[in-house]
Amino acid sequence: MSTGRNTIAVDPLLLLFGGSLALLGLVAITSASIGYAEQNFANPWHHAQRHGFYLAVSLICAVLVYRMPSIFWYHTAWLWLVLSLALLALVLVPGIGKDVNGSQRWLPMGPFTLQPSEVVKASSILFLSGYLVRQEAAVREQWQGFLRPMFVLGVVALLLLFEPDFGATVIVLGTAFGLLFLAGMKLLHFFIVVALSILGLAGLIVTAPYRLQRLTAYTDPWADPYGSGFQLVQSLIAFGRGEWFGVGLGNSVQKLFYLPEAHTDFVFSIWAEETGFIGALSLLVLVLLLVLRIGAIGRAAARAGDTFASYVCYGVAMMFAGQAFINMGASSGLLPTKGLTLPFVSYGGSALVMCFCLLAIVLRIESESRTGGRT
Repeated sequence: MSTGRNTIAVDPLLLLFGGSLALLGLVAITSASIGYAEQNFANPWHHAQRHGFYLAVSLICAVLVYRMPSIFWYHTAWLWLVLSLALLALVLVPGIGKDVNGSQRWLPMGPFTLQPSEVVKASSILFLSGYLVRQEAAVREQWQGFLRPMFVLGVVALLLLFEPDFGATVIVLGTAFGLLFLAGMKLLHFFIVVALSILGLAGLIVTAPYRLQRLTAYTDPWADPYGSGFQLVQSLIAFGRGEWFGVGLGNSVQKLFYLPEAHTDFVFSIWAEETGFIGALSLLVLVLLLVLRIGAIGRAAARAGDTFASYVCYGVAMMFAGQAFINMGASSGLLPTKGLTLPFVSYGGSALVMCFCLLAIVLRIESESRTGGRT
């Protein structure tokens, strides 16, 4: 596609980084899920086929989203947030939301499921970016300027905790704090709100036995290697087996029912086992390049005078970086075990579709910043 002679409409670097991560994810999921899929679905390619379908749907959604000018998201951000809140409330209704391993996070839609927490991550970025543009002075000078959006996001966090989805709560609030900081919120106000939020999250950890168990297992997983520390121990074994160059694609031992559902939260561990330190580092560099490129597009939008677009880019960059840091950190023992997807890589339709949609919005912003228009 082109907007004129010798003008590329879509940023090639962003496409390269995002596309490479998505293709790498397909390879990693195919390898990590073969044994599990064969035992549970009598089809070793079950998850690979479904993920390929998710990729196709994601591409279609991304093309549709890219066709919308960024001003459309500015004017409709509140609508997407209301829709997200409705979905979050709906998933908690008994008999409607699907319960898996004690968490009620999914809405059944025929053979597939929708995870509202993935939708709310994106809608919260759009909502807060629009609010910061409209209430810029109030956010910088008045308590109520940032308390209003935090009240709304507090409702989102409360609904997420009822599922419960602690990881999504951390990502939504962390991204919100990052955007408020970039908007020029007073440091005193900022640190007070962050400190209160950290205390609240700490209270949630202490009062929930399974969260506290994860924290204690993180500090010494070998104290209970067949109980609370099992996942982390098996993940660390995968990293150790990978050494420098890995055991080869498809040759992982840890995916053979040692590491539970390795194609989801611990796909990075299996990737590190099969491709070694070099493969793990390559994936990390790809994520870093993607985040840096989105940040650069945000700065370009700010220079072009499009504050909303710049906030959206910064929010997307922080969300991708935060999720990647938590996922990789939990897999490698740097952080307590937490179920968060690795953007563009982990198995899951809702997460993949929303990642592609956010990437499409950033691509559109880059095109508008370069061509000097929102149409």
